[in-house]
Amino acid sequence: MRDEESGNRLGSYLRARRDLVSPAQAGIPPGGHRRVPGLRREEVALLAGISPDYYLRLERGRDKNPSPQVLESLARVLRLDDVERTYLLGLAAARPKAPRRKRPERVPARAHQLLAHLPIPAFVEGRAFDVLASNAMAVALSPRLRPGQNRLRSFFLDPEEQAFHQDWTKAAAGFVAALRTSIGDDTDDPRFVELVGELALSSQRFRTLWARHDVRALDGGTTTVHHPVVGELRLHRDKLPIDDVILVVYYPDKDSDSDEKLRLLAALAQPEPTDAAGGRAADASHPKRP
Repeated sequence: MRDEESGNRLGSYLRARRDLVSPAQAGIPPGGHRRVPGLRREEVALLAGISPDYYLRLERGRDKNPSPQVLESLARVLRLDDVERTYLLGLAAARPKAPRRKRPERVPARAHQLLAHLPIPAFVEGRAFDVLASNAMAVALSPRLRPGQNRLRSFFLDPEEQAFHQDWTKAAAGFVAALRTSIGDDTDDPRFVELVGELALSSQRFRTLWARHDVRALDGGTTTVHHPVVGELRLHRDKLPIDDVILVVYYPDKDSDSDEKLRLLAALAQPEPTDAAGGRAADASHPKRP
């Protein structure tokens, strides 16, 4: 992460991405001893139609103003998708900015009201995936969705969270890529610095994925999880912006097996009725003996 810390984010990204493109993918005949897993610098330069010296300056941060045409050519050679291409263009367009005071992330009152009324798992998260608020169904789905938890930290450091996800390896790659996108050009934000530093020290898998510089759209999707009580659940996930925070909801296909299991989970999550004195109310179907 040295290049990122020194401000050479463009060079760091180019180097990481060329390591992920094989010679075969670039149409380069096999053969010869290769010391790098992906493309050599001179191969990227040749395929992009620029000089090797100029490409070297880009990677080393000596030239931070490539033209859009050069960036488009590099995006093609590096096989970037639309999200990654936009990210690359943003790195080159980034300019030094004056420090600005960060506003604390707050959950609007209407979001709290909405959470209370939703019958499905729902929670509010911040840009660093901190859980800011959640409803009872979210906590019933996973205790790691309580306010005060950080989803990324739980994901990489909590064994129960890792067992919760059917395909943890795939989900991990997407999660780290989403963090890259969420950070954007706020690499000096103390919350991000703290979180990335902690995970880089504690998780080899996180370090490996972080070094890839993957980015992905901050949207929803479909996931399969293993709940310790009701079993396997296939849930759709949508993310809805509310002011400066994100509302996340999980829901199954209607009348599916997962829908039935989620209703069972909702019933189990209901607090037991109590009598006026605060004790447990008697079950009407099993009256007390005289």
